[in-house]
Amino acid sequence: METEKIFDSENRKNALDRIAVLIPCYNEAETIGKVVKDFRRELPEAVIYVYDNNSTDNTAEIAKNAGAVVRHEYQQGKGNVIRRMFREIDATCYLMVDGDDTYPAEHAREMCLPVLEKNIDMVIGDRLSSTYFQENKRPFHNFGNSIVRSCINHFFGSDIKDIMTGYRAFGFHFVKTFPVLSKGFEIETEMSIHAIDKNMSTENVLIHYRDRQEGSESKLNTYSDGLKVLLTIARLYKNYKPMRFFSYISVILVIIAFVFFCPIWIDYLHTGQVARFPTLIVCGFIFLSALISFFSGMILSCIIQKNRQDFEICLQRSDERYKSICHKRNPINPERSQHS
Repeated sequence: METEKIFDSENRKNALDRIAVLIPCYNEAETIGKVVKDFRRELPEAVIYVYDNNSTDNTAEIAKNAGAVVRHEYQQGKGNVIRRMFREIDATCYLMVDGDDTYPAEHAREMCLPVLEKNIDMVIGDRLSSTYFQENKRPFHNFGNSIVRSCINHFFGSDIKDIMTGYRAFGFHFVKTFPVLSKGFEIETEMSIHAIDKNMSTENVLIHYRDRQEGSESKLNTYSDGLKVLLTIARLYKNYKPMRFFSYISVILVIIAFVFFCPIWIDYLHTGQVARFPTLIVCGFIFLSALISFFSGMILSCIIQKNRQDFEICLQRSDERYKSICHKRNPINPERSQHS
């Protein structure tokens, strides 16, 4: 049948979709059928991709029956699923959403338009400025989201309203140049910091969040996944802002060395003798460590600057690849293919 041909996975391998809706799923049989149907209703021109991540229920079957292209990622973790999605799918606009029906499809077109019309690299569905704190019944999740948002906006000088939202839209260049390193739920934090650091354009869109349906269980562990997110922020701050990170360490080490050195210096002024040589030696090593930390930050900062230059070249290559795909789709007028 023609419908089966349209939604066959193999037939879409080399296609350029105008809008691709990406839904990573793990045991979402209760909600995935409704999610697929809702997004097909709001974005009839889009291709809905559901990537099943070792579900033990019939998530994949329900998604396929609802009209989605169903594929599988066997490495467990949301980050692994998104890596596979970004690698396999070519589209002008990507809309990523969870399969738990917490993000209303009514906002889908509003999320996609900035990418399609203004070439925005990443559109962020902002839950925290609307109904999230009223709908979410897990107070530690609310507190954690606020802490993460404050930390990243402070450390990276940004104004992203919702760091950990799972409702996002991306342009082709973001997807094809984003290095997915996280394996789990830290992936949203990594996306946000990557966009900030690489000066990619972002836009916040206010969305209405609703809590999970009864019978649908969250895969997010408040404490372990929250700790992973905080460690991810620290790791990315070290990687993206090494001069600041290692300067802070250097200052702390200098303060420690100074605190232990002061009594030795005072005793020396009064007696003319150094009574605590082991402490003096330790102070010397701590001060040397501070110097090493500072110069390590300087060297890594130069490397990061070179990486940013390389990233700009990577963007140019991504643009050439996009134009090549468009040309294959419409060899007469590639520009029309980009906007069709």
